[in-house]
Amino acid sequence: MEFILAGQPNCGKSTIFNSVAGYKSIVSNFPGVTVEYLQSEIEISDRKFLLTDLPGNYAFQTADESEKCAIDYILNSSRDSIIINIIDSSVLSRSLEFTLQLMEFGKKIVVALNMTDEAEKKGIKIDEAKLSSILGVPVVKTIGKKGEGIFELFEKAVELSDKDKIPRTIRYNQLLESTIKMIEDIPSIKNKEFSISKRGIAINLIENNPIIKNFIGDVLTAEENQVLEDIVNNSSKFCDDSAGAAISGFRHNKSFEIFETVAKVGKPLKKDFRTKIDTLLLHPILGYIMMVIILVFSFWIVFKIGALTEPLFLDNIEKITEYLSLKIGENSVWFSVVNGFVEGFGGGVAIVIPYLFPFFVLLSVLEDTGYLSRIAFLTDNLFHKIGLHGMSVVPLVFGYGCTVPAILATRILKSPRDKFITATLTTLIPCSARMTVIFGIVGFFISVQAAIVLYVLNIVIIGLLGKMMSKAMPESGPGLIFEIPKYHLPQFGAVMKKTWLRLREFVIVALPLLIAGSIVLELIKQFELSDSINGFLSPFTNGLLGLPVAAGITLLFGIMRKELSLILLFAALGTQDISLVMTQTQMITYTVFITFYLPCLATFAAVAKELSTLKAVLITFFTLVLAFVLSICVRIIL
Repeated sequence: MEFILAGQPNCGKSTIFNSVAGYKSIVSNFPGVTVEYLQSEIEISDRKFLLTDLPGNYAFQTADESEKCAIDYILNSSRDSIIINIIDSSVLSRSLEFTLQLMEFGKKIVVALNMTDEAEKKGIKIDEAKLSSILGVPVVKTIGKKGEGIFELFEKAVELSDKDKIPRTIRYNQLLESTIKMIEDIPSIKNKEFSISKRGIAINLIENNPIIKNFIGDVLTAEENQVLEDIVNNSSKFCDDSAGAAISGFRHNKSFEIFETVAKVGKPLKKDFRTKIDTLLLHPILGYIMMVIILVFSFWIVFKIGALTEPLFLDNIEKITEYLSLKIGENSVWFSVVNGFVEGFGGGVAIVIPYLFPFFVLLSVLEDTGYLSRIAFLTDNLFHKIGLHGMSVVPLVFGYGCTVPAILATRILKSPRDKFITATLTTLIPCSARMTVIFGIVGFFISVQAAIVLYVLNIVIIGLLGKMMSKAMPESGPGLIFEIPKYHLPQFGAVMKKTWLRLREFVIVALPLLIAGSIVLELIKQFELSDSINGFLSPFTNGLLGLPVAAGITLLFGIMRKELSLILLFAALGTQDISLVMTQTQMITYTVFITFYLPCLATFAAVAKELSTLKAVLITFFTLVLAFVLSICVRIIL
């Protein structure tokens, strides 16, 4: 038995899901695509149920990939599954349009009137008993963020699972009803069993909904398709617009009619201060200043926590390494394998807790408060210049902290094309590890101004590449349309559960790669293969880039963590003052290469998780070629 959470975006579905499922959630992809949904097993009254949280939907007619997937999931779900339709009570009239569409498919439905506290603040009081009578489905008032009404909601869903009760049929005018009946009576539709009602299929065929056409597949013969077209065209002759538009208009009017019947609107309880906040945070000038302050502050917190806590983990790793060398002996192969495991695991932990944990907490806070959507709104025009939308700003900005969570943050983008371009550009952002190299070499041995110039160059290159990739991958279709949600105080429990869900993915995907890579690199040291590797890489490092031959192995180790490149460079050159053995041109060339080629193995794993292994390989190859081209250009110019 399955409960499916469905509703419009920002209605509180995920809050309800997290309060019920929490850390037991699993993230799954819809077949064939990377759009995700959440699932968890829950237990109610000694019975087990599968709970599924789908992406938000405004309507059944959509061009958005995640919304299409969610609709397909509903259409193909078992007739016995229960749809829990979450409604934002503060915008009831608008929310009901999606509810009416759900009702047409003859599935079992429970309605959750969520955010009733927000509705009451606006002076809206809803009679849930009257609404239940009109719709013919159970209706329960809930406040998801406080956990109020959640138990009653699922109690009603369990009760409904034992009954054969479907929603009341909402009737259209005589012309539309006769059109619906004629389509239902087309032989191939009439004689075939579907997981949804034939009435729902007929209504959506009148609306020319491609998702329903795809759902029924080749059920209709060529002659029947012509009959269907004739029925719809004949109906449309008697409508002001088309029959499909008449159905959509009827639903819209019916939603307002139901709202006026079940709701009383009085004076707001108090003036909403959140509106005043938006006059500042969405101001055409001050809004950008506040956004920069908030993002810089968020970035500073993540980096500060990481800088304070990372040494604690790294110091302990060094102590363990020293202990192992005494117990096993540094010259044994077994030591290399064990030490590689410790270094890889410890390095992963030194990423997860100091950087990823605070990052995901802050990302969840920005998301749950509603500010993330406002950042997207403010930056949308800027990102249109390079062919993207405002939502791309989040991964790019947080890439300055750590590339791994920045890549994972691309999941907020709905378009696969935008996700690929943004992920590619994000891998080029100099993270805190690469910042160590930039300031440790160029900033220290040349000048801080030269290091800042590299950052400016990086931004220019990213802007140009974004423009070129957008031109090479043009996308037709609707622009970014999203709702700016109301401000909410984030709930500690929900933030922690969401943080763990995201952290768990890194642990499962990236950590094994870090450990494996670390073991391989330790074995390279054990078998003294550094000279051979430097010799093999010398046509590239010394020939193309003009770097010392000994720098080759440092670039290879940089695949693990970029700081290793700097540490090993000192060791490989035999001095802490590399200005004695490297020219300024060589130092800048080396730093440019480090800045632009793939950040680390953990990033590769994150890209493979969010996009695909093939795309991770393509991005890796692309960044490597770009790093060579830019480094050679810098060498020639200097």
